[in-house]
Amino acid sequence: MRKLLLLSALLVFACSSDDSEDSPLATYTIEGKWLYEVGLNTIYIFESGIRYTYYCVEGDCQAQYESFEAGDGNHIPGTNNYTFEDGILTIDLNFGNELVAPLTFDCDGDRVLVQSQNPYYLYRLGSTCN
Repeated sequence: MRKLLLLSALLVFACSSDDSEDSPLATYTIEGKWLYEVGLNTIYIFESGIRYTYYCVEGDCQAQYESFEAGDGNHIPGTNNYTFEDGILTIDLNFGNELVAPLTFDCDGDRVLVQSQNPYYLYRLGSTCN
């Protein structure tokens, strides 16, 4: 009986899997600072259900982006509410418009493909992902 119990326990552990690698949506989040594309002058900060948009117009954009904090008053006027559930990003673009797009993370969560009508990538600030 003891051998059967031990064999059953081993079988359960051998058949169980860690879905975290197969299901990155469970571990990756849109919260944080994201560059629209590396080298461009737009950064988005997603924090607590609000998307803030910032532009860099001159100088050291990387240092400027690192200094920005959500709601610090440096963002362009107006914000966008968003939700991120079950891998779907929904952004209220105001005036009855919204973006509803599945997200696909890769590069250890530092790059996300926004699968909209015109798909594009966002890169987490500080990422070495290209």
